[in-house]
Amino acid sequence: MRTNQVSHSITDATALPRLIQLNDNLVGACFFLMKLLPAKFILDRAADAGVIRPGSTIIETTSGTFGLALAIYCGLKGYRLILVSDPAVDQALKRRMEELGARVEIVKEPAVEGGYQRARLNRMAELQADHPNHFCPSQYDNPHNPGAYAPLAEQLVECLGSFDCLIGSVGSGGSTCGTSRYLRLLLPDLQTIGVDTLGSVIFGQPDEKRLLRGLGNSLMPGNVDHETFNEIHWVSAAEAFRATRVLHRTKALFMGGTSGAAYMVANWWVNKHPGKRAVVLFPDEGYRYQDTIYNDQWLHDNGVWVRRLPEEPRLVSSPLDAGPGWSRILWNRASYEEVMEATALVEAAA
Repeated sequence: MRTNQVSHSITDATALPRLIQLNDNLVGACFFLMKLLPAKFILDRAADAGVIRPGSTIIETTSGTFGLALAIYCGLKGYRLILVSDPAVDQALKRRMEELGARVEIVKEPAVEGGYQRARLNRMAELQADHPNHFCPSQYDNPHNPGAYAPLAEQLVECLGSFDCLIGSVGSGGSTCGTSRYLRLLLPDLQTIGVDTLGSVIFGQPDEKRLLRGLGNSLMPGNVDHETFNEIHWVSAAEAFRATRVLHRTKALFMGGTSGAAYMVANWWVNKHPGKRAVVLFPDEGYRYQDTIYNDQWLHDNGVWVRRLPEEPRLVSSPLDAGPGWSRILWNRASYEEVMEATALVEAAA
C-alpha cells in the first residue's frame, strides 16, 4: 500500500492493518478496527443492490466493535442506525456510538435459552416490525462478512509472500474463516488455528457466562465454517488479559483482549515450529479496555488476575474436556457434526 496517498475517509485510511514483525517467524496484522472491513463491505453491497440509500434505517445487534464500525460508516454515508446491545457494552463505547449518530438500545434481561444474544435478537425482531423498510447487516449470517476479507488476504500475500499458518479469534466467523478461504486459493497448505474462549458454543462447549468479549458466542453463527480449522484453542479470560498486557509490555502494541488471546496461541505455535512462519490477527486497539484489561484493580476485583501464563496448552480429544485453562484440540478440518459425533461416542463408551 502507498503511504503517501490521501484517503477519502477514515474507513479508507484504516480498513487494512499495519503488518508488524513480532519475531523472526511471526507477523502481527494490527487493526485500528477490523470490523470496518465487513461493515463497509456489507453496506456497500446493499447500496449497490439498491436496498439502501442515504436516509435508510440500519438495524443490528452487537455489543462491541461491529457496532462501532457501523456507527462510523453509517455516519459518513448518511444512514440511520439502531443498535441493540446488552449491559456488557461499556459506557464509553455506547457514548461514542451515540455521538456518531447511532441509537443504542440495551436489553435488560437475558433470554432463558441463548442468553443476552437471544434477547437482543428478540428485540431486533420488534424493531424490524416497526421499521418495515430497514436493512439488517446480520454479521453472524451474512456471507458478505467473510467475503469482506479478500483485501486482507491480498495484502498479506503481496507483502509477505508465502507463509504457513494463520491464527485468529472466532466470534462471528467472518475474519478468520474469510481470510483463510481467500489465502488458500494461493496457499493451499495453509494451517488455520481458531482461538475461542471457554463457555462458547462455537466449537462444542456448553454455553456459559463469559468475561472475555469479542470472541466466542452463545448461538452458532452461520458464518463459522468449521472445516476451515486445523486446530482450535480455548483460552480463559484471565489468560487472555495477561497475554494482552504481555503484548503491550514486550511489543508496545496496545490492543484488546482478543488480540492477547490470539498472540498467546501464535507465540506458542511459532516456538513449536521454528522453521515455519505465521500471521496472527489483532482485531482492535486497547483504548476501550483501559479501565478493565489494563487496570490491575479491575482484574483483581473480577478474579482474573494471573501473574504468569502457562507455557503450553493442554491437548484434549473432546471439546467437553477443554478447560479450566488454555486447551487445544486437533480439529483436522472436520465438520462440527463429525467432531460432536466422535465426542458423543467417547462419552457413551466412558
